Amino acid sequence: LANLSNAQEKEQELWAAAKKGDAVLVKSLLEAGIDANAKTNYGATAITFAADRGHLEVVRTLLENGADVNVVDSFYDATAVVWAAYKGHLEIINLMIEHGADLSKPTPIQWASAGGNTEVVKTMLKNKSAGGKSVLMSAIRNKNSEMALAVLEAAELEVGDLSPALSNAKANDMNEVVKKLAEMGVKAEQSASAVKVEQPEIYTGSFEGENFEVKIEQKEDQLFANVPGQSPFTLVASAPHVFNIAEAEGITFTFSVENGRAVGFKFKQGENTMEFVRAEEKEPAKMATSESDKPVETGPRTVEKPENWTGFRGNQASGIADGQYPPTVWNAEEWINISWKTPIPGLAHSSPIIWQDKIFITTAISSDTSSTYRVGLFGDVDPANDFSKHSWRIYCLDKKSGEILWEKIAYEGVPRAQRHIKATQANSTPVTDGKHVVALFGSEGLACYSMDGNLLWKKDLGVLDAGWFFDDEIQWGHASSPIIYKNLVIVQCDRSKNSYIAAYSINDGKEVWKTERDEIPSWGTPTIYTGNSRDEMITNSSRFVYGHDPMTGKELWRHKMNSEVTVGTPVAYNDLIYVTAGYPPSRPVIAIRPGKNGDISIPDSLDSDENVAWRVKSGGTYMPTPIAYDGYLYTCSNNGILTCYEAKTGKKVYRDRIAGRGGVAFTASPVAADGKLYFASEDGDVYVVKSGANFELIAKNIVGEICMATPAISDGMIFIRGQHHVFGMGGKTVN
Repeated sequence: LANLSNAQEKEQELWAAAKKGDAVLVKSLLEAGIDANAKTNYGATAITFAADRGHLEVVRTLLENGADVNVVDSFYDATAVVWAAYKGHLEIINLMIEHGADLSKPTPIQWASAGGNTEVVKTMLKNKSAGGKSVLMSAIRNKNSEMALAVLEAAELEVGDLSPALSNAKANDMNEVVKKLAEMGVKAEQSASAVKVEQPEIYTGSFEGENFEVKIEQKEDQLFANVPGQSPFTLVASAPHVFNIAEAEGITFTFSVENGRAVGFKFKQGENTMEFVRAEEKEPAKMATSESDKPVETGPRTVEKPENWTGFRGNQASGIADGQYPPTVWNAEEWINISWKTPIPGLAHSSPIIWQDKIFITTAISSDTSSTYRVGLFGDVDPANDFSKHSWRIYCLDKKSGEILWEKIAYEGVPRAQRHIKATQANSTPVTDGKHVVALFGSEGLACYSMDGNLLWKKDLGVLDAGWFFDDEIQWGHASSPIIYKNLVIVQCDRSKNSYIAAYSINDGKEVWKTERDEIPSWGTPTIYTGNSRDEMITNSSRFVYGHDPMTGKELWRHKMNSEVTVGTPVAYNDLIYVTAGYPPSRPVIAIRPGKNGDISIPDSLDSDENVAWRVKSGGTYMPTPIAYDGYLYTCSNNGILTCYEAKTGKKVYRDRIAGRGGVAFTASPVAADGKLYFASEDGDVYVVKSGANFELIAKNIVGEICMATPAISDGMIFIRGQHHVFGMGGKTVN
């Protein structure tokens, strides 16, 4: 065992050296007998990392010592050539070609094209790479004349197959490309399809998948597929109701047609299949522009007992604030139904919390005034390149006026860990019990204050380098929020190595218990389930969902999750625990029965058993935490697809688009009050949906700033953190 452990450590040392570009250390480790082809849990080897990062001498050393140039990782199904091609590392590409890199499949050149690397594309075509036609179509689709002309010069193409290229080049006004195609003898056709499409209009419209939406459009007789974040793809009919993509090989759209209209399609790429259904067309929600635009609000509106909102998503992360009567309609830009807004400097995704008449909120202020984050629907793994000095702060605001009562600096310095380009250095929401306010600033640590802002204690939690599962040096930043249970502050610290959960005394910050676990990074917050016989602390992680004794940290039960990135927080409702995950290989929604012991993972062949009330294997959401309310469980995808299930049985009730269109991103989690659900979009609009078995959009409300944080509700108001301000909406009795 000792020898095995030492060998594993040396393999990790080899991968780390390859990432850093330390060719001397790589050579030393190889000479000491470390296998050049040692694989990570995801099938990557040292050459994978060196090729991705552009370390030529490391790649050379590895190849000279037996590294497999064509090794394919088990998660992304990519060779080292693919990783180098996307980044445009031409010298490495040439070296790997000399050592037998396989270019017989189109994947490497397609990724070179996706990265905009024309010289790499030329080199690959010179070496007889497959995929020339798909790269040509992609270049034309992206209006990249330089790459298109390079392909036409270097690739071996069948002139008879290039009519779609000519049609699209004309449509994009790419005159040089059109001229070159004409010189080659390419003839224009009215349709790019080899099979004539009699009624192309029957396929047009928006179609919803589990995680994104595809819009099919018609231009003259040609059909195009629009995918978020991509230029349109050309659809080429290969059989009745079956289309291929001209820009890529091995992708098919197979439409289902009923009563002369496409009702959905199956998207297939290799072994992967996704189903899309036609989206119901709706009028967009009307935004309030005056007092007269408000919908009539009936019933008692006076808040008899103002409730606190003590942590992320309120009490026990439920997100529910019945009896608090927040407003249904407002418009911050027109100052309709808004009491105040207060500027808060810096960048943060942490949510506001409330105790009586005080609001607490955190931020991280960079000394680099150009520091920002990127929003929208995208999947880049890149960390932000921000190594500036930061100031981590906590603010206390008056709930009624928004006045800043006090401000404290918790930490200052250069961040100990990087953040994702969509994240900040203050992602975690603080928590309070009315006597203490505890803020977690990621790798900087915990800081506990009195309600008046006096520092009580701090705790260093180590470097919380939560990041990309595939490469532990790519950091995205910690986001799990602390919770308070009795006299304990509990934190979930899933990171690249040595993950743990721990509890600290709320009085002095001393460690009470710490439970280490074999987990990769995750970003959810623990939830307390209060049962008849015992309380359980539930954590949603990438490999398992766990139940722990919150007083001791002892593991009570676990359920297999098998999703490489989990973000959602567990939800406790009516004696069930709901968890979701929205990243491959598994995207489940699971309703777990608490009170169990041991491994309670449900067999793949079942959808329910004595431990799991129900389970759906797909449809789990990625960023927003679900909400259980009035007998239903609601999940919201990143692109605003709202799915409603019967909370008790898992029966799907409806599936609809919150924003009424595609392209709107949602990161904040939903909250609910008095028969209504509130969804804050990244665009800065908050959508109000009626709870129940039928989807009904009540209002679309303008905040006017990017919204990444989850709102808080209390005392007739809803409090929303925008990119630059905290807003207090409502606050007046409405009869």
